[in-house]
Amino acid sequence: MDVLQQYMNKLTGSAPRSAEFRVDIPYGEWRSMLAAGFTGRLGGFPEAPAELQPILLERVVCLGYTRERIEITTYDGLRMPLYLLIPEQAATSAAPAIIAVHGHGYGSREITGLNPDGSDREGETGLHKDFAVSLVKQGFVVAAPEVLGFGDRRLAEDLTSGEPGRNSCFRLSSALLMAGQTMAGYRIYETMRTLDYMQTRDEVIGERIGIMGISGGGLVAGFTAALDERLCCAVVSGYANTFADSILTRNHCLDNYIPGVLLDAEMPDLLGLIAPRGLFLESGDADPLFGPEGTRKALARLQLIYSAAGQGGQVEADFFTGGHEIHGEPAYTWLRRQLAGN
Repeated sequence: MDVLQQYMNKLTGSAPRSAEFRVDIPYGEWRSMLAAGFTGRLGGFPEAPAELQPILLERVVCLGYTRERIEITTYDGLRMPLYLLIPEQAATSAAPAIIAVHGHGYGSREITGLNPDGSDREGETGLHKDFAVSLVKQGFVVAAPEVLGFGDRRLAEDLTSGEPGRNSCFRLSSALLMAGQTMAGYRIYETMRTLDYMQTRDEVIGERIGIMGISGGGLVAGFTAALDERLCCAVVSGYANTFADSILTRNHCLDNYIPGVLLDAEMPDLLGLIAPRGLFLESGDADPLFGPEGTRKALARLQLIYSAAGQGGQVEADFFTGGHEIHGEPAYTWLRRQLAGN
């Protein structure tokens, strides 16, 4: 092995993990300790949330559901658009809901069946598989936020580049790091604000909201659920793994990196903060970024944590034949069961 690589492996592998899960610490005590430390590593969140000040940008009636484009305030001085997909039945009877978080690509339009310009898309759905549309067809109200750095929320140089999939992750992440913040922290907090907004909607059963995300959206989904106990359950697709077997094996986008996190814990411990609420992992056998070997390690660790929390059966996984992509149906079946309210 390359001597430099050997040194870096030793450095990251020997980090103290001072807040990793241990069976000799009561689960609740451990969770509180790690959640506080993790929030600090992310850069912390505002003490007082800004007023949402929602504005309706468009409303389109689709086959079986209505699609709204809404803009809300997340941080003071920062606005975020999101799509809200409302199934027909929710107009007369409130329904459970899902926050659907896209990964790298051209933003929230990519998971809602649209082209980058907002027109209806025909043809290939890519790794995201239009999963927000699949979820609304399951009967869920679905919110699809425009993640910071993508789609309409890019720097001017990227918006005018003529490349819809070009993102602003590196420059935005760099600026946030210089200010003691992280892109992961900003995206997690903005997803919490999406949840704040969903709980204002009459179509949504506020205590029955889950979250699902793919790739970088899997990071956001998993860690938002870890830190916000209002979320009942989470599906993490193409992300749940160990840092050692994924993020640290290749060059990834800068938005993946959280300074000092390995001093506290590995990724499975952070996802373990979701316990005892439900957690479902999707992992493709040919995923080159977050491969199944690391996901199986994460699952074994999560099963230990969930058992300590008294809910060993609440963590499940779908190891499917495929790549870095949404699989879908097993996760949708699981979400229906989790949010059934029985």
